[in-house]
Amino acid sequence: MMQLGFVSAILPDLSLEDVFATAAEIGYECVEVMCWPEGKATRRYAGITHINVANLNDPSAIDSIHNLSQKYGIGISGLGYYPNALSCDAAEAEQAVEHIKAVITATSKLNLTRMNTFIGRDWTKSVDDNWPRFLETWKPIIQHAEEHGVKVGIENCPMLFTADEWPGGKNLAGSPAIWRRMFHDIPSDNFGLNYDPSHLVFQQMDYLKPMREFADKLFHIHAKDVRVDRHQLDDIGILAYPNEYHSPKLPGMGDVDWGKFFSALTDTGYRGSVCVEVEDRAYEGSEDDCKLALVQSHDFLRNYLPGTKLH
Repeated sequence: MMQLGFVSAILPDLSLEDVFATAAEIGYECVEVMCWPEGKATRRYAGITHINVANLNDPSAIDSIHNLSQKYGIGISGLGYYPNALSCDAAEAEQAVEHIKAVITATSKLNLTRMNTFIGRDWTKSVDDNWPRFLETWKPIIQHAEEHGVKVGIENCPMLFTADEWPGGKNLAGSPAIWRRMFHDIPSDNFGLNYDPSHLVFQQMDYLKPMREFADKLFHIHAKDVRVDRHQLDDIGILAYPNEYHSPKLPGMGDVDWGKFFSALTDTGYRGSVCVEVEDRAYEGSEDDCKLALVQSHDFLRNYLPGTKLH
């Protein structure tokens, strides 16, 4: 049975205990917990630290997290950290790589098996020109994950929305063609996807077909919807910045057909976590709005994900 959860980034000001308490109150089973280095916010939904992995050398800190999980009956679907490990800023890239490895190590310490992140990209260069550095950077990261028994799920967000990410975007892993090449060049059972259908929708791509081809690479799922403004797109075209013609939305309020999505997902045999990722600006006015977004998303997705926790 799949487990319904949410990404903790939507509750940046709450403690880990309060995040778990919120999840339990609404009826979720799990949370993807954000593990950014403290004080490193660089964009919306970034820089959020619900578990500081630097503290996990202390066994009591690990015990405390397990105790909170047991207290509220909420699992951790994985640890999340989404930087740019291939940034053209060498210091930024180095820091990202080292912290990705630290989060992988922390995942193992917590007896978890999933860590989610981005590949990254030098957005000023082509895919081919990024490739040698991708291999140089990511082969050791995946080897580190293998040594710690951790599966690394790469979110398929191209990170190409605004002028500062133009023209290439800040994450290589934006399309099935690139995933195919990635997994061919780094063949590992510990290297897969944190799959989010919304990122294919705004790119005018089929979001169902890849789940069949990459069924064995579906390590984690993000449930986020997206609304494409067709009138605006027809006016400005696909070469405009994507934020000019698309908006992230709560599940059920955009263009994803969730019935078809879960029909395809269940056919793959997936039995892992599906975590709501709230990036809907209509629900960002206050902490109460964010919690309302989680309630609404939970109640909608329960149509497709029956669970043991009832709201």
